[in-house]
Amino acid sequence: MMHRWMQVALVDEEILRFFDIDTRRLALGKRDIPLECNLEDETYIDQWGVVRRKPPGALYYEVIKSPLVGEISISDIVQYPWPDPHDGGVTRGLRERAQVLRQRTDFAVVVTVPAAFVHYTQFIRGFEDWYIDCVNDVRLIETLFDAVLEINIASVQEILHEIGDLVDVVVTADDLGDQRGTIVSPALFRTLLKSRLKRYFDEIHRLTEAKLLFHTCGSVFDIVRDLIEIGVDVLNPIQVSAAKMNTERLKTEVGAKLAFWGAIDTQQVLSYGSVSDVEAEVKQRIIDLAPGGGYVLSAVHNIQPGVPPENICEMFRAAQELGAFSDHNPIMKALA
Repeated sequence: MMHRWMQVALVDEEILRFFDIDTRRLALGKRDIPLECNLEDETYIDQWGVVRRKPPGALYYEVIKSPLVGEISISDIVQYPWPDPHDGGVTRGLRERAQVLRQRTDFAVVVTVPAAFVHYTQFIRGFEDWYIDCVNDVRLIETLFDAVLEINIASVQEILHEIGDLVDVVVTADDLGDQRGTIVSPALFRTLLKSRLKRYFDEIHRLTEAKLLFHTCGSVFDIVRDLIEIGVDVLNPIQVSAAKMNTERLKTEVGAKLAFWGAIDTQQVLSYGSVSDVEAEVKQRIIDLAPGGGYVLSAVHNIQPGVPPENICEMFRAAQELGAFSDHNPIMKALA
């Protein structure tokens, strides 16, 4: 298990080879300071002090208690017991594992570093208070943003000092969109969030020549040029079922400056479509996003347990057949 509350697994090498996957994930080590766990009722406290629980039958852990919810002061933020960004367990053995991938394989090496600050501050403060603060108590929320950002900058420094020269893609995340639009207005994004994200991205670029992949779910078309401006090289997951996330338009308007990773619809097509629907989806995304390069085909976010296995297999089969650069492939030949 690579990510506990999202339940992200490290995929077996046998499966990666079966589907001819071009990348290999470099997992960070476990923290020396353990999480406080109560496995009997699937509850634990993470390193930020956020209490999470996985309800019976659920797929993910949900936040059930935010440590700084309610009426707080800047002093409460300053005095909060923040996690240690220099925990040695995270990077122990990391360079050796990266060297094995670099020296013995030709796969693209991908590492995921902590999110910048949006996710974590929402979990710590609580979603309702977070949104209220963004409008009514900007000084307080900016203090929280900066406290978390400093910790995660220190964390990414620890990680990339070890492996910055050995990885091809650095992944970070902060969900800035939902089904209908951005989580805050584009104007508020530019006022409160953009410069801080830029500072984080600048530090990543300073420490490595790897491409920076930014994961943000939802409808982010209205700020996609801002993301390019502050250093995003690759956008993921291209949630095509969200408003304005039309792949042809994205490629036409920003494809010269941005690569795309994802775009195969998990909300509808993979989950409820037929095998032929999946093939049509793969074909359309290749037509929209592949011209001139800059498209890594994958599912939009995690494939859920209810997705028919035949649809998963078809996604990879169609990608190999329709996405191959060959004179025998009429789609790619026409797009060349």
